[in-house]
Amino acid sequence: MMDNLDEAGAFRALADPTRRQILEDLRAGELSAGQIAGRFSISGPSISRHLGILKGAGLVTERRDGNRILYTLAEERLATCVGRFLSAVCPEQIIMRHTKWSGSAEGERA
Repeated sequence: MMDNLDEAGAFRALADPTRRQILEDLRAGELSAGQIAGRFSISGPSISRHLGILKGAGLVTERRDGNRILYTLAEERLATCVGRFLSAVCPEQIIMRHTKWSGSAEGERA
């Protein structure tokens, strides 16, 4: 189970627009550090620092492939952090969204 300090680290990582963009870029799948860096106009060391913060917060995972480091979005961790916060702050909205999602999914199946 995640404690509030773990969640705070995730939200600190999400506070930066570059890190949020990295997470969005990883939505499509695994990317190397070089591929991620190529999408930004900032230095490689700055991207490495951002990736380190995201990894430290548990929002990305990394694996080595030869001399490359590949990064993957930790979707469950991100969803858990944000979901717990949203359910505590605006639980009615979560229920309404879930109902809308379920209703639209059922409508598409019919």
